[in-house]
Amino acid sequence: MKELAAALPHGRLLTDPDVTASYARDRTFARPGIPRGVVLAESVDDVVATLRWASAHRVPVVPRGAGTGLAGGATAVDGCVVLSLARMTRIRELSPEDEIAVAEAGVITADLDRAAREHGLMYAPDPSSAGISTIGGNLATNAGGLRCVKYGVTRDSALGLEVVLADGQVLTTGRRTVKGVTGYDLTGLFIGSEGTLGVITAATLRLQRLPGPLSTVAAEFASLRDAAAAASAIIAAGCRPSLLELMDRTTLQSIDEWKNIGLEPGTQAMLIAQAEGPPDEMAALCRAATFVATSSSEQEAAELIGIRRLAYPATERLGQCLVEDVCVPRSVLPDMISRIEEAAARHGVMIATIAHAGDGNLHPVFVFERGLDEPPPEVWAAADEVFTAALELGGTLTGEHGVGLLKKRWLELETGPVVTELHHGIKRLFDPLNILNPGKAI
Repeated sequence: MKELAAALPHGRLLTDPDVTASYARDRTFARPGIPRGVVLAESVDDVVATLRWASAHRVPVVPRGAGTGLAGGATAVDGCVVLSLARMTRIRELSPEDEIAVAEAGVITADLDRAAREHGLMYAPDPSSAGISTIGGNLATNAGGLRCVKYGVTRDSALGLEVVLADGQVLTTGRRTVKGVTGYDLTGLFIGSEGTLGVITAATLRLQRLPGPLSTVAAEFASLRDAAAAASAIIAAGCRPSLLELMDRTTLQSIDEWKNIGLEPGTQAMLIAQAEGPPDEMAALCRAATFVATSSSEQEAAELIGIRRLAYPATERLGQCLVEDVCVPRSVLPDMISRIEEAAARHGVMIATIAHAGDGNLHPVFVFERGLDEPPPEVWAAADEVFTAALELGGTLTGEHGVGLLKKRWLELETGPVVTELHHGIKRLFDPLNILNPGKAI
């Protein structure tokens, strides 16, 4: 550790156990290991020095952004060094002409979006945690968010990466151009790899022109399935929403108890949709709704979307949470909703469901008693049913949160032995000593 301290500028290495413990976990209940130190990287050179030292001494390294992950991916392992990139906050370049930005890994997602808006542009990926999550973390998990129904997930906005490999070599992938097919798609390989193949330190990102005036619709329903059916109808009609979000009664009630949003007793679900142009067609497609409101100003629209952004922090107030994110084809969204409700009833488990309904990405949040080291057996049993249902309906175990630690128990149900073997072969190629975020993602 003295050798590592000597390789870094003064103050970049923390070893006080009371301090390092605060960097050891993400936003999950997953119990972290005990790190031997934390590196507060402020430059690529700091990352290079850390990984060269780690390779020489075979010390595990757990990369970390803001710690907002929901799958245990940034959880420390015993004896590791946590490599925090939260201080790498420079936007190195923002080019309105080329509609690109080059941002370091610690840039807060919403800060990049605000910088782009000064030039009539936006950074399209919009995870619910955009105000606190980092670009590096978004890339590591291929985060989605509220606007991905129209603009795609983080991978769709990434043109190239700066990555430090396990031995300290710096790799540049991708390009600054819209097109480019030279060589293998290493950019796509690193995105979503959860820090197991290399440490992303910066990215060249595609920006989008700001859309025209947006209309926002909020519809209340007497059943969650009716709300899901309305979401499917909006997509099938070709409305091209830029946002299409669904919340169930449990979620809405937790928000109402916290913020007093005036929830009606009979409301079992809410659908919030936003698109360019008038709201009439989307509102008309909410045929089973008990109440439909449309925004008449930007402030009203922001207030409606603000309700959705409160969903997870409000649910956290109910107890400890196992937050999942299965994704299914949009046409079977109502069926997936029903399967989640059936699993909750069968096992007597509280499940608060929110969804990026426009792309079939559901977040069933399993709520259980605080203070437990992990969810009780009935929660795991209900989760088993939910994941099995998603795969049976042609879906996937994770749409945007990543596998991390929490989904590894189900991984081979989706990947199978051939894919598993390839994953481990790729891991050995990039990280032969298995020091990069060991035990995560694959």
